[in-house]
Amino acid sequence: MEQVTIYGRSGCGFCTRAVELCEVKNIPCRYVDIVAEGISKADLGEKAGKTVTTVPQVFVGEQHIGGFDEFSHYMKQQKN
Repeated sequence: MEQVTIYGRSGCGFCTRAVELCEVKNIPCRYVDIVAEGISKADLGEKAGKTVTTVPQVFVGEQHIGGFDEFSHYMKQQKN
């Protein structure tokens, strides 16, 4: 699987769950705290190619997967 990048913020339970899902599946991921990095939801929207209103926002490689629910569904579809 390509690099998983999770954009989130501290105190976000769904962000934590997305990281934990990677850990359970032994998939390395990169977590980016959008507040610490000065990344706005508008910036994420540009990267995703659509309006973003929540975190986490998960990418596999350059492919935008979506939030936690979409990422969880995506992971269930993988062979790992």
